Amino acid sequence: MRAVRLAALNDFDEWRAAARRLLLDAVPPDEVVWLDPTTPHDLFVSEAAVEQVTERRVGVVPQRFIDWAEAGICHSDPERFALLYRLLWRLQKDRGLMEARSDPDVGQLDRRVSAVRRDAHKLKAFVRFRSVADASGLERFAAWFEPEHYVLERVAPFFVRRFTGMMWAIVTPYRSAFWDGENLEFGPGGHKADVPAEDAMEDAWKSYFASIFNPARLKVAMMKSEMPVKYWRNLPEAELIPSLIRGAKAAEAEMIERQASIPPSRHMRRAERQVDEVVPEVEITSLSAARDAIEGCRRCPLYEMATQAVFGEGPAHAEVMFVGEQPGDQEDLAGKPFVGPAGKVFDAAMTEAGMDRDRAYVTNAVKHFKFVPRGKKRLHQRPNMGEVKACRFWLDLEREFVKPKLIVALGATAVASLAGSGTTLSSVRGKLTELTDGTRMFATVHPSYLLRMPDRAEAARERERFVADLREIGRLLG
Repeated sequence: MRAVRLAALNDFDEWRAAARRLLLDAVPPDEVVWLDPTTPHDLFVSEAAVEQVTERRVGVVPQRFIDWAEAGICHSDPERFALLYRLLWRLQKDRGLMEARSDPDVGQLDRRVSAVRRDAHKLKAFVRFRSVADASGLERFAAWFEPEHYVLERVAPFFVRRFTGMMWAIVTPYRSAFWDGENLEFGPGGHKADVPAEDAMEDAWKSYFASIFNPARLKVAMMKSEMPVKYWRNLPEAELIPSLIRGAKAAEAEMIERQASIPPSRHMRRAERQVDEVVPEVEITSLSAARDAIEGCRRCPLYEMATQAVFGEGPAHAEVMFVGEQPGDQEDLAGKPFVGPAGKVFDAAMTEAGMDRDRAYVTNAVKHFKFVPRGKKRLHQRPNMGEVKACRFWLDLEREFVKPKLIVALGATAVASLAGSGTTLSSVRGKLTELTDGTRMFATVHPSYLLRMPDRAEAARERERFVADLREIGRLLG
């Protein structure tokens, strides 16, 4: 009996070197005991070190075996090395063995390869990076994951390609991967306590998860199949799932009650009648008069489909005025600006930056919701410059009556409305500029931009920039 101890849990090249040596020595599979680094030493078993890989060809195997063996060696089954060597031994006499799916050894390897691939997919899907505080000022991210199999080395290159520009670490119980922006290195495994329990992006991510949860499509068994419960303890959004499931029926009933935000038919009939109505010109002498007058606005066609105009909100003489793009679905129904998912992100960021939304005047460049119907849904459409210019009348009135010391443009549409279509957001973001009437303007992104970003790490960085912009606004106000 020959005992072969491998130094790594899942190093295919190391196993292949040992397997070649055994084949050269004509050692049959049932006379080999494979040991990995975690196997206790047995005083009665003499172990052989892995000898140098021979250059001599010891046989040819199908490419399928190589591909499956590279994946199968990552399985946590202690018998994986023996299974691979048994198949390698048999392939020396039967080149077509890998095509026989009914063969017990081939079937066993097939199932292990599938399990490894599923585990690798889970690692890609359920890793949640968290910001790591660092006195050096460098931004770093770390994530904790508990794979069923030894898949970290196979998946780490995926994260290198996905997050090339950031420094990150993925810690698992058996090994850790580190990327410094140039080199990928592996080290010993770690513990969950090695990774921060939460970071500033957690609340925004939970808000986003809750906002996209659709109770009408809830299938608990399927959800648990796609997102197994064992991963929940490391997913920040998972703590919301039980309450979302418990409240799904009530939320679905409420959603049906709201009819997915399609305006009531009486509104549609009224809107049709109003098309030909003549709206008398009246002199607007106050902010409240402007708020009343905007309901009769016919300056562009957007009023025809929107439920109502959404005027600005806040103190009549606020020091700062935030200008967004246009009301969304929920704002259109509520008649209030920034009350939907983007508004929640805005409120959370304001709180984190130490600013009080109640002391700010919040409005939009365009006052009517622009959308296209899709079944019972209304999908947001970006207003064109003609609509932005038409609505500038109302924004100018708000500026005239509020007289803010500082105007904050949230997003490209607000920048174009305030500074002209030739000014881009990228050219003025984070800068204090001056409008033609001398009013100071500060530009940053719209909160909905943070919600649309699919890359969570990138969204975390952008949110940090957004909060930093809000802090700068607070500093400018003194």
